[in-house]
Amino acid sequence: MEMDQLTERQKDVLDAALALMMEAGDQLTMAGVARRASCSKETLYKWFGDRDGLLTATVQWQASRVRVEPFDRARLDLAGLTSALKGFAADWLRVVSSPTSVALNRLAVAHAGSDKRGLGAIVLENGRFALARRLKPVLEAGREKGLLAFGDVETAFRTFFGLVARDVQMRLLLGDQMKLTEAEIVGDAAEATRQFLALYGAPNRPAQTGH
Repeated sequence: MEMDQLTERQKDVLDAALALMMEAGDQLTMAGVARRASCSKETLYKWFGDRDGLLTATVQWQASRVRVEPFDRARLDLAGLTSALKGFAADWLRVVSSPTSVALNRLAVAHAGSDKRGLGAIVLENGRFALARRLKPVLEAGREKGLLAFGDVETAFRTFFGLVARDVQMRLLLGDQMKLTEAEIVGDAAEATRQFLALYGAPNRPAQTGH
């Protein structure tokens, strides 16, 4: 299911599923979501297929909040690249530090270590791997324009992801009650971007022109 094609009603249903997942965990059922969202099970099956389809759409909906700014690949400059990286990093920090994501990721980790591997695989494919697919074109465009220098785009993405994530997600998963303020999120995103450009910025990259 394409997230940009969701109706407002479908978004409400997915929000209801996320809220119920925080409460019910493994006990999430199609019937429970239908009750919470005030819709029929038949509607859920029509929209999402089975329970795994609903879980996949729910994870995709949460991950869709981490966006990549639209950019003109042919005209990308340092200011545009910096803005795209900072925006992506800030969105990711907002999402991953939300109570919803913490609960979802805890449940996925628990599933990954048991015989119920479904949710773990769904979160991995539609979370981290999907985010990589979303940002890699920006990194590759930066390389094409002489702004970045790297050999392997996966390695470059992992480096940036690590600079943004630091120990935040691990601490939250283990019960740290840290609360990231908006100012901290914006500051951390900017610092991660600065560090990444220091590591991967092309030596003779074009000067920043501003936006």
